[in-house]
Amino acid sequence: MAPVWRTAAALPFLLLLAPPLWAGPLPDISTVEPDLVSPPMVEGPPAPGKRVRVTPPEYAGTEVHHSLYLPVDWEAGKTYPVIAEYAGNGPYANGFGDTCTGKVEDCNLGYGLSGGAGYLWICLPYISEDHQHNQLTWWGDVEATAAYAKTAIPRLCRDYGGDPDKVILAGFSRGSIACNYIGLHDDEISALWRGFLCHSHYDGVKTWDYPESGRASALKRLRRLGDRPQFISDAGLASTRAYLDEARPGGPFTFQEIPFRNHTDTWVLRDLPERRIAREWLRKVLREAP
Repeated sequence: MAPVWRTAAALPFLLLLAPPLWAGPLPDISTVEPDLVSPPMVEGPPAPGKRVRVTPPEYAGTEVHHSLYLPVDWEAGKTYPVIAEYAGNGPYANGFGDTCTGKVEDCNLGYGLSGGAGYLWICLPYISEDHQHNQLTWWGDVEATAAYAKTAIPRLCRDYGGDPDKVILAGFSRGSIACNYIGLHDDEISALWRGFLCHSHYDGVKTWDYPESGRASALKRLRRLGDRPQFISDAGLASTRAYLDEARPGGPFTFQEIPFRNHTDTWVLRDLPERRIAREWLRKVLREAP
């Protein structure tokens, strides 16, 4: 595990997730200009090209919410694949200038993968123990978090034309772990997803300071994956490869090194070969959907 750099604004949760340490220098992501900027989350009804804040009726009167983006080409009555996304831990900062707030409105993977067209994009919250706000660090109430997804995804498909056979779960850092920790929590939530994109960290590779983070529990979750594909990316993947080579030799995994030193999901906002590979993986997975 790499050293973590403190900043004046960093809070105690700074140390929760950090990028791995690799021999030899890697360039900084800032050396490549973005060609995309994720839209800000705004208030108001959903509309094409807008990212809006949504509080479902089950959480009326609370601060619990998700963000919803309808693609610029959205039309009522048409059907679209869905990218659902979980955020990393917040507040996080390191010496390279990488930050993560842990908020649904600051996720980037879905927008970078879609380019803003052709996909519905929902950023799902983790629910606090008191069910009053989104949890920014780790999991809060795991059962409530899983239940939120079980309700939100079918509702999104019903109301906005999402294809329930073409829902991809993505996540960065904590969200990458969440692809299995939350996304494969039980049989019901597991059945929602066609595939998974996990960027930076992976459930079961390391034991963290929360319940059922160890390998034995992670392997139980991993069994629910079945033959569905996962795209796994990071600046280095040796430990994740070794874990999965032992746990699921020959499993449905695509590994992709991201050649930057940063702990960030903003690589998808840049015209990189790795982004093109991830997008092609996504298209292939959706083409093969039933």
